[in-house]
Amino acid sequence: MFVAVGERREIFGQTFPSTKWYPDPFGPSTSLAVVLLAGLRVLDLCDGEADAVTRLFADLGAEVIKVQPPGGSASRRRLPAVAGVSVPFTLDNANKRGCVLDPGADRDRLLALAADADIVVDDGLAAAFGTSCAELWRRHPHLVAMAVSDFGVDGPRASWCGTDAVFYALSTALSRSGPTFGRPVLPPIGIASATAAGQAAWAALAAYFHRLRYGTGDYIDFSRFEAVVQSLDPPFGSEGQAAVGRKPTDELWRGRPRNQQIYPIFGCRDGHVRVCLLSPRQWRGMRAWLGEPEQFRDPKFDTIAARYAASREINAAIAELFADRRMDELVAEGQSRGVPIAAVLSPAETLNSNHFRSVGALTETAIAPGVDVTVPVGAFVVDGRHRGLIQPLSEGGEPAWRTPRLDVSTAATSGGRPFHGLRILDLGVIVAGGELGRLFADLGAEVVKVESAAYPDGLRQTPPGQVMSRSWALTHRNEYGLGLDLRNPEGAEIFARLVAEADAVFANFRPGTLASLGFSYERLRELNPRIVLAESSAFGASGPWSERMGYGPLVRATTGITKLWTSDDASGSESGFFDATTIFPDHVAARVTALAALAALIGRERSGTGAHVHISQAEVAVNQLAARYVTDAAQAAGLTVADDATVHGVFACAGDDEWCVISLRSAEDRRALADVIGASELPVDRAGLIEAVEPWTSTREKDAVAEALQRAGVPAAPMNRAIDVLADPVLRHRKLFTDMTHPLFDHPIPAETRPARYAHIPQAETRPAPMPGEHTREICQKLLALDSAEIDRLTAAGAVFTAREPAAESDAAAGAKP
Repeated sequence: MFVAVGERREIFGQTFPSTKWYPDPFGPSTSLAVVLLAGLRVLDLCDGEADAVTRLFADLGAEVIKVQPPGGSASRRRLPAVAGVSVPFTLDNANKRGCVLDPGADRDRLLALAADADIVVDDGLAAAFGTSCAELWRRHPHLVAMAVSDFGVDGPRASWCGTDAVFYALSTALSRSGPTFGRPVLPPIGIASATAAGQAAWAALAAYFHRLRYGTGDYIDFSRFEAVVQSLDPPFGSEGQAAVGRKPTDELWRGRPRNQQIYPIFGCRDGHVRVCLLSPRQWRGMRAWLGEPEQFRDPKFDTIAARYAASREINAAIAELFADRRMDELVAEGQSRGVPIAAVLSPAETLNSNHFRSVGALTETAIAPGVDVTVPVGAFVVDGRHRGLIQPLSEGGEPAWRTPRLDVSTAATSGGRPFHGLRILDLGVIVAGGELGRLFADLGAEVVKVESAAYPDGLRQTPPGQVMSRSWALTHRNEYGLGLDLRNPEGAEIFARLVAEADAVFANFRPGTLASLGFSYERLRELNPRIVLAESSAFGASGPWSERMGYGPLVRATTGITKLWTSDDASGSESGFFDATTIFPDHVAARVTALAALAALIGRERSGTGAHVHISQAEVAVNQLAARYVTDAAQAAGLTVADDATVHGVFACAGDDEWCVISLRSAEDRRALADVIGASELPVDRAGLIEAVEPWTSTREKDAVAEALQRAGVPAAPMNRAIDVLADPVLRHRKLFTDMTHPLFDHPIPAETRPARYAHIPQAETRPAPMPGEHTREICQKLLALDSAEIDRLTAAGAVFTAREPAAESDAAAGAKP
């Protein structure tokens, strides 16, 4: 059987080559979910944080062989541990096969494995065998060879050590976490590393898709720091709906968070709840709950800006209403009134919830003989089933591939972007939805952004006097704008015709919304059996919480993230929580969804049929901190737990509100720090450490502190703000950002150039993001063969709209999931 992405076709005046494949050794499959990445061979030469990269491939069905030296990987000793077994190692290496190779005797066996692999991921182990990722790629040009390091293989900080705290500081995440004045608050440790792993997997799988299309592999110099800048909470990218409505286009705020109460948290009888009011409808529901107080009845309070200006008075009234009620009562009543609200749960409460257990998001696994622990399965859900943890690392395997590999034609040349010729209909909204489409558009896909005049995307909101938000310009570059009303019968017919010729449909509405519009997955498959539907929502497609209104702040509260985002070193938030100004897990959820969607596009070339991907943003958040959650569950069960003793601290430096971070991973780090500052010894606890070290850091520039400590082998970094990122020496050396021009903006906007540093794949284009309906006529003419008279008739009938801007704020936000 021969399969192909599509016939040669002309799209918007450009011609793209069809993809040619060799015969499928498996033949047609009746269960795509089983074979998404079957036949993909991944060689894991990792011994640390990069283990998590190849776990993602294994979850999606790839054959992953993990090479370990005699005595096992050093990462087996990573803490925390349960019953003497490393939790991170166990989780990050699940679903893989392990083999032992001696660097002194088995170099040829390693080279043979690499020669027959598709992807090699290495964070330093290759050097022990006298080779490198770059050398393996030069030997075998079909390989996608990814070298993972903290700051890149070359450049001004190639020798620096990175930790989550270091990445938070340099990426600007730290500068947006904590009180308005005083010591910044580190986000939960673990999120940065997991975010980098997701970005690495996306970059590598995109390069593999490029290999399948053009026959040539790629070398990827992957920097974990660069990945965190791009995909955790980027300083230049999608922002949340509330931020977009307030922030001037050219502002690069140098101060500290001014709005930790923008998604306020209120105390109640048995804990805390968070409220997230965005649309006018949601505000009216809250106002009715308050008893329609006269001071808030002015229509101006329908806008986010007016409510923010009066937040002190509004929050005081809500606090009084909630004080004597229980969390579950408040959540139930708020949901019934259309008010987005969530309980602030602990990680243990999250894992014990009926929702996560009922949807199959958790499983019991033996971490040691006779010792079972509860672990998150993984965030991938394909065709209604979780595709995640099945078994721990299979030990003692032979260093040989077991699965036939899908071969490809080498006739084509590697000149284009991976997704040229793919057509995607993008219904996604706000951050998670918008970011998903951009990831594909930047790598060459034809992404048609479908917009409704009645329910505009929240990222369309702008401050007075602006036509387009900076966030929209960055999130929807390289896309085409189609104004279409799916509730109009003729609009629905147009969408159906587009589906028939598309490769994928993206959406992130509340579960059931797409079906209510007449486009369930079953209906989409009737129109096009090869279609891939990729969706995400706050809490997934099923389960007790699936119908809840959900935004990132509510997801964080419900999954325990908010409760972890606290600090004993900071004050200044009325509630004591400091996660309000981050956009997490939206960007990460977009990448997880993109990874699953791309795996489905690869898998359909074997099966001939599409797939339905639905990613729960809540499950993404939990899996980002899986090691922490498993450890907490083990402690609650009375198991023996050895916690990670690493101490991460935020220290004042010379200057106005300038800070740095220092991470002490071991006794060696502690001694090195003591030597640098001239101390005989240092306290073990963080508070004591800050008191002992800060007299030294506070008299020195933050960059000088970091340089001195990194030279001594101690992970440290200055705290960057958004304005600092553009001057960061690593990012400048690696050319991460470029100036993107847009006719609606007076000045260029910094935009990222690519998901990773490729040898072959070109940088992203920077075509301007569209106005609503900007390309409606072009799409109708070129893709649907409609003439001008018919387009005018459809416009008059309300089926389509052209080049007009919907209202800035709409009740549509009530159903959106950023």
